[in-house]
Amino acid sequence: MNAEILKSIFNEFDHKSKYLSYSELNSGHINDTFLVKTISGKNFVLQRINHNVFKNVPGLINNKVLISNHLKSKFSHLSNEDLTSKVLCFVKSKNTDHYYYKNGENFWNMMIYIENSVTHEIVKDKEIAYEGGKLLGQFLNLTSDFDSRKLVDVIPNFHDMSFRYRQYASSLQSASKIRLLKATEYTKIVAGLKEEMHILQQLKEAGEIPVRVTHNDTKISNSLFNKENKSVCMIDTDTIMPGIIHYDFGDAIRTICNAAAEDEKDLTKVEFNIDYYEAYKKGFLEQTKDSLSEIELKYLPLAVKTMIFIMGLRFLTDYLNNDIYYKTDYPEHNLDRAKNQFKLIESFSQKLTNTI
Repeated sequence: MNAEILKSIFNEFDHKSKYLSYSELNSGHINDTFLVKTISGKNFVLQRINHNVFKNVPGLINNKVLISNHLKSKFSHLSNEDLTSKVLCFVKSKNTDHYYYKNGENFWNMMIYIENSVTHEIVKDKEIAYEGGKLLGQFLNLTSDFDSRKLVDVIPNFHDMSFRYRQYASSLQSASKIRLLKATEYTKIVAGLKEEMHILQQLKEAGEIPVRVTHNDTKISNSLFNKENKSVCMIDTDTIMPGIIHYDFGDAIRTICNAAAEDEKDLTKVEFNIDYYEAYKKGFLEQTKDSLSEIELKYLPLAVKTMIFIMGLRFLTDYLNNDIYYKTDYPEHNLDRAKNQFKLIESFSQKLTNTI
């Protein structure tokens, strides 16, 4: 990214600060995110939203701001400085929107950077898992009284299993013979799990599991911690929209409990960590158990398997589609990601059975 261009975009926002320098924050598959430092020492996160993935970017940003404002209302007793260290706070552009857009170019939004914070790509101890569970549980509790119908469905059918299977079926028809051959082992797994993987969707559609505000991208790297590894706040709120609690719990567990990185090629390193699962669940239930129904509690383990599976299915689909959705670093990147997730399902099923 050209520094002068980034500086000019930064100056389109009403931050009342003077640009000093920038660095790229590399954590997401979809958007481009930059840390902008200023002369005063007050720093910001400037994000370019991928409008090829997100078709309604103004709606997406409005979702983020609505939830940010709702969370801020819960901490009205805090000073402004303390508030901006606990909640993602957005900066308006000079035209008073919460985003900057130039015709034919990109959408940008800006947040106040939370100082002395860290993220984790993988979990290395039970304390981080426990704190991550508390953080998600707190987020879901604090937003439980927000009417999710006010939120735009930024990615329609995001966790809809029938939709994901239809996408997958289409990719099978259009995939090259070489990619299809390399994916054969995993297309068989997808076929075998189809019925089980629709259970949560069926319960949601039947109204047996309530719809609420959900984050929808709760991998551990979207949980912000302080330097002492105590949880701070949920970040990367682009996919906030209506959903069921199982989406968030399951997606968090799939990253927290994977002993390896999401794209680790050596599958012997991919193992489900049952201790991290129990620690995360403990923190999560401390915050949510009084508000969850019996049926929601019953299906938390299936949520884990389902969310690992749906990510494996999405990676596999994108691989068969010649990598049109996720950023990739090499030709087999999405296939390696898919293999990783399916190995994690195998390990999870084995570990959970052994603990019952």
